[in-house]
Amino acid sequence: MSIEKTSATADQAAVENPEAAAGSDVAVDPRLLVRERGFAGYISEFKRKIRAGDLGSLPVVVGLIIIWAIFASLNSNFLTAGNLSDISVAMVGTGMIAVGIVFVLLLGEIDLSVGSVSGVAGAAFAVLNVTHGMPEWLALILAILTGTVAGAIHGFVFARIGVPAFAVTLAGLLFWNGFMLQILGSNGTINLDSSGLVAKLSGYYFSDVAAAYGLAVVAVAVFFLTTFFDNRRREAAGVPSRPLSEIIVRTVLLAVVAFAAAAVFNQYKGLPLAVVLFLAVLVITDFVLRRTAYGRKIFALGGSIEASRRAGINVAAVRISVYAISGTFAAIGGLFIASKIASANQGAGAGDLLMNAIAAAVIGGTSLFGGRGRTWNALLGVLVIVSIQYGLALQGIASPVQYMITGGVLLATVVIDAVTRKTQKSAGRA
Repeated sequence: MSIEKTSATADQAAVENPEAAAGSDVAVDPRLLVRERGFAGYISEFKRKIRAGDLGSLPVVVGLIIIWAIFASLNSNFLTAGNLSDISVAMVGTGMIAVGIVFVLLLGEIDLSVGSVSGVAGAAFAVLNVTHGMPEWLALILAILTGTVAGAIHGFVFARIGVPAFAVTLAGLLFWNGFMLQILGSNGTINLDSSGLVAKLSGYYFSDVAAAYGLAVVAVAVFFLTTFFDNRRREAAGVPSRPLSEIIVRTVLLAVVAFAAAAVFNQYKGLPLAVVLFLAVLVITDFVLRRTAYGRKIFALGGSIEASRRAGINVAAVRISVYAISGTFAAIGGLFIASKIASANQGAGAGDLLMNAIAAAVIGGTSLFGGRGRTWNALLGVLVIVSIQYGLALQGIASPVQYMITGGVLLATVVIDAVTRKTQKSAGRA
């Protein structure tokens, strides 16, 4: 009887207010992009996400702006075209390693071997090419595959045997560092051909101004078209999507950044090849993570291993492949670092490289707890770290202070990540 009365009351309310009744039929999923139509709806959704702790890349972007403003006020040379171009090239080696770290962190794991693996790759290339006269292209491929094999070994021991990733990769750090010293021999340093293939990775610039501006045009056009047609597909499927006005605003912001960067590069030597390759890697890896079934499996494992296993995901295979990817990008990063100094030596992969690579991924916005992050985080994070290093170097501040400041920034980022997760759980978004 009470059910019939409730139904009658609801029918009467629907007759009196058909608009409200129509709106009540739409179930609101908090995971959707927007809950209201139009740009105003997106603004309200953005505010709701901020209150719920879904900050995204906002903290690191704001932090980067503050860092640049501080160093620019302390030294007028910081924002010169030459210094910014040098920063962009210097960040690529560590950034490539950080891309592999992002994959591992998405699983909620860690890889402590990437520094040593990067050193092995540089040493392997130098020995094969310089010492044994192997063609550069073949030595380059084998050096990268060295990192792939090393990562796959770590992944196998972790995924199949069950040894914790921390212990496996810590052992790898020691083993591969010793292996690098062994193959370099008593001399300890092998100089690379300054005009060779690897040297050009960080030393080649596209001097034609059309190259930088052309890349900016392509980047903006591709971003707008992919976002626009993706929204069209969402609308056709009846799923809430971003308003056109918001897409235009995002495109304009990207255009401002892209053309400003192009102008800076053209004021110096031109568009660096290293930056082009790094951006290509970021686009490809971001597509793999966000648009492929393999990428969704990685995120699933970072969310819940047991749920992933019950869903039919081969957990061991994904883990092994992720560590192989981490080793591959460590090797690629090692080659860029060797290119920057035009040699392979016993200090390769040592020092603060490992910590900077991990810090770059975390500072950029990848969660240490797994399941949240993008490879673009590596770009933002390494840009923050290298900017701090170059800014402090211009001020003549010693390395110990650089370490302390970088550590402070990393701690602040981890604290923000932990607080964000708690806020999201309380808001029902985790």
